[in-house]
Amino acid sequence: MGHRSPAVRHDSRVKLVTLSFRVIGEGGSAGMPCRCARLRSARQARGFTLIEVMITVAIIGIMAAIAIPSYTRYVLRSNRAAAEAFMLEVSGAQERYLLDNRAYASSMATLGYTTVPSSVATNYTVTTALVAGPPPAYNIVATPVGSQLSGDTSCGTLTLTSAGVKSASGSGSNCWN
Repeated sequence: MGHRSPAVRHDSRVKLVTLSFRVIGEGGSAGMPCRCARLRSARQARGFTLIEVMITVAIIGIMAAIAIPSYTRYVLRSNRAAAEAFMLEVSGAQERYLLDNRAYASSMATLGYTTVPSSVATNYTVTTALVAGPPPAYNIVATPVGSQLSGDTSCGTLTLTSAGVKSASGSGSNCWN
């Protein structure tokens, strides 16, 4: 009975027993799993709190409120740029036709454009027309249709003349790039 353990301290006046434990690694001692490690990992793997989910949803909402209108404007501008490029191509064809025939072509089909490219046709109706006058002249007009009509109200109908004058029916100031 006179044997005292180093982990137990005895006091002569009051029976006070103090035990000390230490955790050896994550697995406990002698390969036995530690119960406290299991409790700690169970607390960590609970999931997300409601406030964390709401903050994430709010951030996604703010980003969408900024990104969607910006993307829509980008799509409208790129559709308009495709129509402008096609109009300049038709203008070049008109000038080549003038050199060969001493007159401008009266229709797109005469220039060899039986169909408008699909990237332009879905958003614009492109026509060419002769303008009466002593010098020969023409106008190429791109009229927006569908979503381009409702979304691109600042530029509206694009016009290119034989004199190289570029104009738009809307109030926008930077419609031609």
